[in-house]
Amino acid sequence: MFDFEKLEVYKKAKDFNISVYQFLLNKDIDRSTRDQLKRASLSIQLNIAEGTSRFSKADKRNFYVIARGSAYECVAVFDFLISINFINSETYSNFYAQLEELSKMLYAMIRNLEQKTV
Repeated sequence: MFDFEKLEVYKKAKDFNISVYQFLLNKDIDRSTRDQLKRASLSIQLNIAEGTSRFSKADKRNFYVIARGSAYECVAVFDFLISINFINSETYSNFYAQLEELSKMLYAMIRNLEQKTV
């Protein structure tokens, strides 16, 4: 088993990515928005995994910062989709809650690496 597979944040990122994939299967979203959401959601999961492979705290932190940025990017896409009435508030709230939790978990990991560096 790889180290990242043990992390709760990775498991939640994977579940989120699966939810996004399933959501996109049933929606007729324009190609660029669909691709951007797919890439950003996958980026969260992949950067968490890659971060665990790094040896230095600075390298690990960098990948977790990128993963958190991708979570923010997903929030922005869902904000756009609700603004154009493409999704309902329940769908928006569900994805938003998942992303907020991921963001908080990643922030804690980033802060933890900063405190150990100082």
